Amino acid sequence: MSKKRIVSGIRPTGDLHLGHYLGVLKNWVSLQDEYQCFYFIADWHALTSEYKDPSIIAQSARDMVTIWLSVGLDPEKSVLFRQSDIKGHAELFTLLSMITPISWLERNPTYKEMREELKEKDLSTFGFLGYPVLQAADIVIYHADRVPIGEDQLPHLELTREIARRFNYLYGAETLREPKEILTEAPKVPGLDGRKMSKSYGNAIFIAETEESLKPKVMQMLTDVKRMRRSDPGEPRDCNLYPFHDFFTDEATREEIQAGCRSAQWGCVDCKKVLIRNLVAEFAPVWERIAYYQGHTTLVDDILNAGCVTATRESELTMARVRGVMKLSMPG
Repeated sequence: MSKKRIVSGIRPTGDLHLGHYLGVLKNWVSLQDEYQCFYFIADWHALTSEYKDPSIIAQSARDMVTIWLSVGLDPEKSVLFRQSDIKGHAELFTLLSMITPISWLERNPTYKEMREELKEKDLSTFGFLGYPVLQAADIVIYHADRVPIGEDQLPHLELTREIARRFNYLYGAETLREPKEILTEAPKVPGLDGRKMSKSYGNAIFIAETEESLKPKVMQMLTDVKRMRRSDPGEPRDCNLYPFHDFFTDEATREEIQAGCRSAQWGCVDCKKVLIRNLVAEFAPVWERIAYYQGHTTLVDDILNAGCVTATRESELTMARVRGVMKLSMPG
């Protein structure tokens, strides 16, 4: 029995941080053995916010794939490719745009949220309004069975299903598959200042840190604001730093930290030192692999080229059917 297919992508708009690692990449790695995975660099999506200076996208794309490989994505198990290398994405986006009501795009609940998060960007463009249609094309062009998403992304996937359903209704054939979700628990990863971790907020810990750059970031992190002195008891669940222990510290040590914090036997510096040690243990092998791939850039290019071949072949199968049911193919 063939494996079910998964499709997912990330915008290359800067360095990947611990929010990406915990919320996306670890999940992608775990899905490789059970599913046929297509993971792509969403560089056309990145243009929706980086259109004034697209130069950042190409380098960010290479850096991002380097990190993908370094955290455990295996090109023997997953198809890794660049969205813009597969011209079928743009063609299908254009065709789906012709049938998608504007009202469907305007009701997108994350439209206002993203505009707020990226308020320093001018996002009053068709590209930004229409990006859910491109997102739909990215998914259905590979006949995805499943898409790994957090609960907040369910409206996006439902819009993809509605677009596919409308296409199939208009052209009288079950040409495009309606994908189902794999709901993943999206961890709330705080930044150094307590807000959501984001490069745009300047509060991120990046996957490609070094031990030297990691330490001062952790040491400056906000903790329990009510704990003004070393002798004051604290509450771990009110601490901005403690959630990281849920991800990177074993249960026995977490219990020790909780008891020590509440009794004031542990200070915030003690807690931070434990986290630094555990982060270094987690990421030292990743940093070593990053250095390897940075020294073997042709290997990264070869992996992307191989992924491009596979993705092109699969996307063209879909586009041939799409052109056929729409009667766009030239008569022979």
